[in-house]
Amino acid sequence: MTMPWMRSSDGARNAGSGEDELGMIPNWSIVLAIVVFGAIQYLFNGVLPHRHHEMLPMRLLMGYSWGTAFATYVLLVGYVSRDVKRRRMPAGLWMLIVVVMPGGIGAVVYFLLRQPLLSPCPHCSTELASNVHFCPQCQFQLAPVCGRCFRGVEITDVYCANCGHDLAADQAPSRLRVYSD
Repeated sequence: MTMPWMRSSDGARNAGSGEDELGMIPNWSIVLAIVVFGAIQYLFNGVLPHRHHEMLPMRLLMGYSWGTAFATYVLLVGYVSRDVKRRRMPAGLWMLIVVVMPGGIGAVVYFLLRQPLLSPCPHCSTELASNVHFCPQCQFQLAPVCGRCFRGVEITDVYCANCGHDLAADQAPSRLRVYSD
């Protein structure tokens, strides 16, 4: 796993990697999470009364638990602040929802309602959703489809799973064919 402070400066990221998703957490959020965790430890171990020394294990456990919970929430807010810009959604509105709604409900609402990532068409650079098979601007074929029913098929399929059509007879572009006779 690549730690956030060991990130490459070129900015190149793979869309599906979990390390890249963790790499989206901004540095300010990491620093703030460390400060929040430390402040919670100070609160539980320095400020709260220490009359009952037999409660020390419980106080340590509660300090670590609450510190981890609040630090995780700060990291989540940092992630949403970057992800909302990447998905071209209104940043101010979503940050307000995530911060103001209690108990992480705002973050759950964000993850349920966020827009899909857009990727550029390799031919004309039009922004496209990940579920399209053809570019609506230049008709560039992005994913393999059946020539009979026009539903999406896997690149390794020989026959269409929906209608049984022989996919080798469709004359798909060579970049979309893995196996050839």
